[in-house]
Amino acid sequence: MPVSTSEEESPLDPRGSSTDALNLCHDVTIRQGPHGLKMAPSHAFRCCKRALNWTPVLFINLVIGWSYYAYVVELCVYTIPNDAERISYLVVFHLFFAMFIWSYWKTIWSKPASPSVAFALPSADKELYEREQRAEVQQEILKRVARSLPVYTRTAGGAIRYCDFCQVIKPDRCHHCSTCEMCVLKMDHHCPWVNNCVGFSNYKFFVLFLTYAALYCAVICATVMQYFIKFWTKELHDTHAKFHILFLFFVAALFFISVMSLLGYHLWLVGKNRTTIEAFRAPVFPNGPDKNGFSLGFRRNVAEVFGDRAKNWIFPVFSSQGDGHSFVTRLVHIDPEQVNTVLQQNGKIPSDGENSLSVEGNTEDSRKEKSGIFNTFFFLLKSSFVFNTNYLSFCFFFRWRPDGGCDGGWQTVEVTQILIVEVFLYVFMFLRFFFFFRSWARLQISLVP
Repeated sequence: MPVSTSEEESPLDPRGSSTDALNLCHDVTIRQGPHGLKMAPSHAFRCCKRALNWTPVLFINLVIGWSYYAYVVELCVYTIPNDAERISYLVVFHLFFAMFIWSYWKTIWSKPASPSVAFALPSADKELYEREQRAEVQQEILKRVARSLPVYTRTAGGAIRYCDFCQVIKPDRCHHCSTCEMCVLKMDHHCPWVNNCVGFSNYKFFVLFLTYAALYCAVICATVMQYFIKFWTKELHDTHAKFHILFLFFVAALFFISVMSLLGYHLWLVGKNRTTIEAFRAPVFPNGPDKNGFSLGFRRNVAEVFGDRAKNWIFPVFSSQGDGHSFVTRLVHIDPEQVNTVLQQNGKIPSDGENSLSVEGNTEDSRKEKSGIFNTFFFLLKSSFVFNTNYLSFCFFFRWRPDGGCDGGWQTVEVTQILIVEVFLYVFMFLRFFFFFRSWARLQISLVP
């Protein structure tokens, strides 16, 4: 079956070009049998893959569980002498902890929304589509069916977006996830830290999860700091709580920096009414690509994700607008005579009568080139930043003290405790690098024409 009728979709779903055979081999799909037949992956292989996908979630939950123990038991029970201070810390901590866990688990367990049966081909058209080998005839079949559907976006080549795996016409902003093996409405990305696709059904939960994760880390840093300084200056005697408090402050600060960068990016996306996929590749409409095609103004963009009632914004309960199948598109719902004006304002077509086709091609090539350069630079910058931050922080906390040289160290810190910290840093950096590099590599593949 020709693949020209389906569009490569997500940075995390690189199945659009012939260079993706390796990903196809272990992602969805197919392996060659002994007689040339295509066989699905074995049940054991799929189970192992699904089990491994929970590794980042298990890691995060172990860190959260340890942070709860370190804060409640080691800090509040064993270290803080004042009852009023202890109670106030516990009340504030549990408030943010509850909201953090609530939004985190809502993000994990919210099932991604998939297209309804209305977007599937009728049985007669499906039979014709599967029997036909010519891509142009297949497109005519898809166009005839799509006339009755609220579908306005196209592939980069102007074709109807059709998923050969799910066998549905893709609604606007819908993409196929190779990890979840399904089409996801308004897909943003597949997040390994929640082992779930972030899309229409849980994008609000994901943003709240990042928000409360940042606030949770900020509360820990703010309340632990004074006892961290007291242990640092030796105002407090060395106890078994010392290691937990020092490590707790360090881990909370590290996660706060990481989460704040991601939170700021997604808040920017909410204000622009874009997904992560659309930020890297503008959606294509019948009149051409437009990165602001779904933007309705800041207030309406925020309301589309969080809902009309502000009182529901801070709670991880579903309040997003719409059904995920159709979205208000300013290039479709305005006077057709105004389309060219809007596109000219966005720099999508020339305004002086030049050949629009050649300009569009040059713009697309330039955009792909800039995207590749930007993502390469961003990956290297983030990798070096995380490595240097972890390494310097480790040296600062455990290799140096005010009354000793760089090799003096803290004699009270046991060697085994230092090794635990170092192993934690290496595991954290490895997971960060692995998942970020995988997403980056797949994004580069998805930008191949």
